[in-house]
Amino acid sequence: MSVRPEPGAEMVFQWRKWDGSPHWRHESVYLGADAWGDWVGQPIGWRSARPGAGFEAVGPNVTLVPASGDFALTVNRNHPGGMRVYIDLGWDIHWSDDPLLATGIDMDLDVVRIEGERGTWVDDRDEWAEHSIRYRYPAEIMTHLEELALDLETRVRAQVAPFDDAVPDLWLDRLEALHLDRPRLDA
Repeated sequence: MSVRPEPGAEMVFQWRKWDGSPHWRHESVYLGADAWGDWVGQPIGWRSARPGAGFEAVGPNVTLVPASGDFALTVNRNHPGGMRVYIDLGWDIHWSDDPLLATGIDMDLDVVRIEGERGTWVDDRDEWAEHSIRYRYPAEIMTHLEELALDLETRVRAQVAPFDDAVPDLWLDRLEALHLDRPRLDA
């Protein structure tokens, strides 16, 4: 297991695409770990950016990075669009040699839960299809992630821990208790 930062340490979560090109870079804070994996948070106003796009968090969010390294579960609090859950399916999600940097490959498919009528679904299937050809994703990885997306969709719908509200709300409470302003790291 790689070394983790101390809880409360500012860090970066850096996604890339299969070909190594940069993708989302999130200013984050390490919160700690539980039976589900490692948790990082993003307070209101902290940035996420990728080439050609960026935004500041309008509500706090926490992300679970499980040991499997094939998805990252983000749970939002007070999201203006009602987005409670956003799961990025990925590959090789792990801590780098630098404990203040977690990295992973974004694999396009996402599982989304919006509070209200919109509900839960697997998103970005069109991007998945396009990129699987462009990047030549290996067949065994595609099969694994397609099955995982459907499994995660089922677990999110059923709100089975840690895809429920209770588990991530504990981490959201810890994040808010830190009372963090702007990050000091240059993300």
